[in-house]
Amino acid sequence: MLLTASTAAGATPRPTPAAPAPRRGPFVEARDGTRLFWRSWGEGSTTILFDAAWALPSQAWQYQMARLSQAGCRCVAFDRRGHGRSDDPGAGFDMDTLASDLAVVIEQLDLRDLVLVGHSLGAAECVRYLTNHGASRVRRLVLIAPTTPCLGKSADNPDGLDPQLFERTRAAFLADFPGIVGANIRPFVDASTSERMIDWIMAMMSSTSLKAVLECHRAFTTTDFRAELPKVATPTLIIQGDADASAPIALTGRKTAALLPNCRFEIYAGAPHGLIFTHMDRVSADLLAFARR
Repeated sequence: MLLTASTAAGATPRPTPAAPAPRRGPFVEARDGTRLFWRSWGEGSTTILFDAAWALPSQAWQYQMARLSQAGCRCVAFDRRGHGRSDDPGAGFDMDTLASDLAVVIEQLDLRDLVLVGHSLGAAECVRYLTNHGASRVRRLVLIAPTTPCLGKSADNPDGLDPQLFERTRAAFLADFPGIVGANIRPFVDASTSERMIDWIMAMMSSTSLKAVLECHRAFTTTDFRAELPKVATPTLIIQGDADASAPIALTGRKTAALLPNCRFEIYAGAPHGLIFTHMDRVSADLLAFARR
């Protein structure tokens, strides 16, 4: 402590001001202590929770969140572990843990009567959340360009993709993930997408932890959802483009729709995997209409 002239002379020291109460930040804590960042825009009786695609943070949903919050909805999104502003624990990238993280967001924010929306890997996490944690807090489910039900080729899934292809892809990520993103970004969007929008998408993806990139990719390319999809009775809307090069519609959306007992399938002609960017107005309008039913 620094001794001042006034205290040395015997003056009564001023009382130390009380420390301000700690401000609760926009984080929840997963079961293993990982801090998960979340954002919330808007207010209203309809709450929509967004779960982003592989290698993308919650910011990727900003165009939907802006439109739907302006329409009177509360829009919540979070960063998956190893993504965006969430902690990167270097572990916990299996599908059960990812679904558990989603459950923590829902429970700690006390979200109820939800419209749960997942894109790509996020769609798979939403399905696993419902089968592992139940549907008591979820009123409706939206799967956008899902990676379900089963991507890998096997004896009982002969039209799946060769698992060795996925292994080679991960090896390429390990050598130069930003380069692979740049070389393959065009099929993710469409001809009308601006270069600045593409730069922004690539920057978000390239900032994701490489460990999360690799292990989340392994999770969604090796997990088989065929047995659990028929157990999801929540009213569901699937939105997917028929030009999806990342998750071909015949292998993913069509098969997912066939397994869900209460599902409507909306196909966007010519839309790619990144349709939340290329068809943002239509996606937002369809989400709003489905959420308010």
